[in-house]
Amino acid sequence: MEHKTFSLSQQVFDRLEHEILCGTYQRGEILTESILSENLGVSRTPIREALGRLEQEHLVESTGKGIRILGVTTEDLEDIYEIRLEIEPIAARRAAERITDEELKALRETLEMQEFFLQKKDAERIKAMDSSFHEQLYRYCGSAVYYDVLMPLHTKVQKFRKASLQKGSRAEASVKEHRMIYEAVAARDLLLVGETVRLHIQNAKDNILKEN
Repeated sequence: MEHKTFSLSQQVFDRLEHEILCGTYQRGEILTESILSENLGVSRTPIREALGRLEQEHLVESTGKGIRILGVTTEDLEDIYEIRLEIEPIAARRAAERITDEELKALRETLEMQEFFLQKKDAERIKAMDSSFHEQLYRYCGSAVYYDVLMPLHTKVQKFRKASLQKGSRAEASVKEHRMIYEAVAARDLLLVGETVRLHIQNAKDNILKEN
């Protein structure tokens, strides 16, 4: 029973997190456990557990009237990208040092899938492959600490990445930058890995903040 409750709580958390980050719920909007329970068709217990986790993530806050949506602000984006600009090149260099032939093959396959979906102009799958590419680099660096810091930051900007990658010009540039990163990793050129990752993140930051 406890496992079932946890599983349901996780599903509720994933859905609410996705809807908050994608803008389904707007910043400042007030929700209650009863409204969410009715909307999602589940009891209040998993709702309450999910909201507790979302509050820890600073995506919502409790008020006397209910739960206020915070979401991700422009200031949050500035902070997120500042952290990524400093930490992600280090993680990528570590990945290049440690990556196995099998992992390198998996990274190449993700890149090739993203290039395929770019040709098809499939924005949703381009975004999914973009997330997979970064998640693989975080994982291949061999540090749970780096992974646990970087992956949530990457997730939090998905609303803004989605809007950015739906614009053909940025999507194409992003995929080209992933190709540069992959080739640097494959060559085990640590200096170039750091430079290409930093360039990629800076370009993404400039593009997203220009639109918001």
